[in-house]
Amino acid sequence: MDRNQAKTVRRSRRKRGIRKRVSGTAERPRLTVFRSSKHIYVQIVDDLEGKTLASASSVALKKDGGNAAGAAEVGKAVAEKAKAAGIEQVAFDRNGFRYHGRVKALADAAREAGLKF
Repeated sequence: MDRNQAKTVRRSRRKRGIRKRVSGTAERPRLTVFRSSKHIYVQIVDDLEGKTLASASSVALKKDGGNAAGAAEVGKAVAEKAKAAGIEQVAFDRNGFRYHGRVKALADAAREAGLKF
């Protein structure tokens, strides 16, 4: 197993542990984050219905998602879309990524824009 495979395996183990505890409902949907090397993606999901209620990404905003400033803009955008859809509270799912850097910047921006988690 090379280094990248080992990193992916560790992330998937963390992800399973998080998903055991975090689930989205209609009252409190799950805000999930995916981070690639160039972009950052976020969705608000109702797991009971299996539906995405709102989403945003650095690709859709045509921003650089490889830095904290771009991630913050994505967080602000998803919070605005959530408010428009009538969503006030979410459960944060960091998807196995460490709560640091871009993930933290996205979460902080979403909180500042009015989402509660």
